[in-house]
Amino acid sequence: MVPPIALPGKTLSKVRLLTIDELKTKLGAGLASVSLRIEPGAVQRFVQAIDDPNPRWRDMAPPTFVVTIGFDQIVTLLSSFGTLLHGSTELECYHPVRPGDTIATTVTVTNVRAVQDKAFITIETEYRNQKRQRVARCRQLVISY
Repeated sequence: MVPPIALPGKTLSKVRLLTIDELKTKLGAGLASVSLRIEPGAVQRFVQAIDDPNPRWRDMAPPTFVVTIGFDQIVTLLSSFGTLLHGSTELECYHPVRPGDTIATTVTVTNVRAVQDKAFITIETEYRNQKRQRVARCRQLVISY
C-alpha cells in the first residue's frame, strides 16, 4: 500500500495527509507556494558547491539555482511517502535570477500513478520574479516505495 501524502495547509508547519486517490483529485491545483528574496550569499554558496568559477555568477545565479528555491516544499509534500527516489528533472529557464530578486514559487502535482506499492508522482514548480515574469519552470518525477 502506498502511504498518504503530506499536503501543506496555510503554512508548511500545518500538514494534513492525503492518500494517492485524494491526491489525484488535486491534480493541476497549486498545492504549495513560497516567496523568497535571493540573497547574494546564497548564490555564492551555491556557486561554491557546484565548483563553477564562471565570473558571470557574480551578477546572476546559475540556472540550476532555482531548483533549490522551494525545495523544502516538495520534501514536505512527500514526507509521508517513505523512501523517495529521484526519477528525473526537466528545467526550462526564461529569465536570469539575480541577487536581490524576490522569487515566488508555485508547486503543482501534475500526475500521479500508483503501481503495486510504488507511486510515481510528477511535480511541476513555477518560478516568478518580483515583476511577475516567469523565470523558470521545473518538472520533477519522484518515485516513492
